[in-house]
Amino acid sequence: MFTPTTKGTCQGGVISPLLSNIVLNHLDWFLEEQGLHFVRYADDFVILCKTKPEAEKALNFARAFLKDMGLEDNPEKTKIRHFSEGFDFLGFTIKSRSITMRAKSMEKFKNGIREITTRSYNLDKEVIEKLNRVIRGTVNYFGTKFSTMKTSFYKLDRWIRKRIRCMKYKRIWLTDNWRYTIKHIGKMGLLSCYNLYKARLHC
Repeated sequence: MFTPTTKGTCQGGVISPLLSNIVLNHLDWFLEEQGLHFVRYADDFVILCKTKPEAEKALNFARAFLKDMGLEDNPEKTKIRHFSEGFDFLGFTIKSRSITMRAKSMEKFKNGIREITTRSYNLDKEVIEKLNRVIRGTVNYFGTKFSTMKTSFYKLDRWIRKRIRCMKYKRIWLTDNWRYTIKHIGKMGLLSCYNLYKARLHC
């Protein structure tokens, strides 16, 4: 059955981001008029306030304005958070002392690695190339000068090497760390999240 679409746009449509920015420009102007500090990317935005009462007032302003436009916020994603607790924005978890990959982004990255390093596959050049594409894309996005990813990338490198060894020997044994060392894995051309991150910081 086909029914006419009279409201909204198709999710994932190529024109959706453009229409989102055209419509939500009005929200930007409104928030500026209220003297609020905010950051918006497409339909995700954060309003920064000094106190909780100010945050509650800003939330009510935004909700009322969106309602007048025929829009509404997502109750599950819309929250008032203190900087010490942190909040998620564009794949990052932003706190007063750190900016890291959010848990969901980390799990998505690991799932991508798991799909490539299934034990039933053979470890070859094609697998390394696929892994490098995923690693490079993730580090390029999350390995910024303002993010604090040093420890996270170091741990991810260890986890990826463990997946590589399991793929090669079809098992999980501690002794395989000595049988197939970091040097051996490096010779295959596997990129390191940690080393890529360090290189980006010095660019």
